[in-house]
Amino acid sequence: MLGLGPEEWQAVLLSLKVSFWATLVSLPFGVICAMALARGQFIGRDVLNWLVHLPLVLPPVVTGYLLLLSFGRRGPVGGFLYDTFGVTFAFQWTGAALAAAIMAFPLMVRAMRLAIEAVDPKLEEAAATLGASRLRVFTSVTLPLILPGIIAGAVLAFAKAMGEFGATITFVSNIPGETRTVPSAIYAFLQVPGGEDAALRLVVVAVFIAVAALILSEWLSRRVARRIAGK
Repeated sequence: MLGLGPEEWQAVLLSLKVSFWATLVSLPFGVICAMALARGQFIGRDVLNWLVHLPLVLPPVVTGYLLLLSFGRRGPVGGFLYDTFGVTFAFQWTGAALAAAIMAFPLMVRAMRLAIEAVDPKLEEAAATLGASRLRVFTSVTLPLILPGIIAGAVLAFAKAMGEFGATITFVSNIPGETRTVPSAIYAFLQVPGGEDAALRLVVVAVFIAVAALILSEWLSRRVARRIAGK
């Protein structure tokens, strides 16, 4: 594809790996958070809403620095994880996945929340009056209806994770083969003479993946919606 060199392929594959795990791990938390914000009535709901959307308004570098303070080996969370389990996030690809997940989380939750709010509560209430438990109501009524929103949120999060740069480079640096994702590689190539062609090739790849993700999101959402309507 586009005559990508080994270093460029390495960045593309690492970006796909980081984005995949960032989306997969954050998906259940996104559903729970979206349900809480859409249907929950509890003290601290507004605070939760602010925290979820905070990465959208904070400069990405600030988010990355906060992650470094918290999840670095000397940070409260990172120090505990390293001393107890030998797990470290700073300057590792897992840290890039964590940063990407946090930056993409608001988009994921927003799409899911809108889908949940569009579901008529009377449908869930009807299932509950027939003796279904809350879990059964969610799996048999709510989940099928919000599935297009979940898919859309997951794909948008994946695309956002592919393009994440500021928080990632601040938290895990720009280490070739370990934390150098496509955006970081583009930045690195633009800093050296003669690197413009490589940077342009990666830009084309990034645009292609982003557009493909948006098209896939729309197609899957419509397909699931048609199946639900046909039942």
